Amino acid sequence: MILYLASDLIWATKIKGVAEHLGVPCRPVRTPEMLEARLADCEVAAVLLDLEKPEEAMAMIARLRGDGASEQDQKIRVVAFGPHVLVELFQQARDAGADEVLARGVLDRNMPEILLALAGRGGSRA
Repeated sequence: MILYLASDLIWATKIKGVAEHLGVPCRPVRTPEMLEARLADCEVAAVLLDLEKPEEAMAMIARLRGDGASEQDQKIRVVAFGPHVLVELFQQARDAGADEVLARGVLDRNMPEILLALAGRGGSRA
């Protein structure tokens, strides 16, 4: 299962639509509390976080990479994305433990490959 945080309906629809087309299980998480619920009810392989929701994204990275994170949590791939101008937030996400940080354009152009790689079904990214 891939979980995703999207700042708007356009990105949520893109991610969900591509995932469904590929047959990759994908569910939204809008808050850290939703992340907790998803972690409790399904096996999560990766989390895709939109940095245009910085408080939520950084809280979720901290939850998965912080001192209290379990060994299983540490195995979850964390990929953050956002507009290329968010250079400072990109660095904050890396410093907090994101496995990869992508510009939105890169995610948009390579979404099928990225989602397949995050789901453990091939692809060369993430």
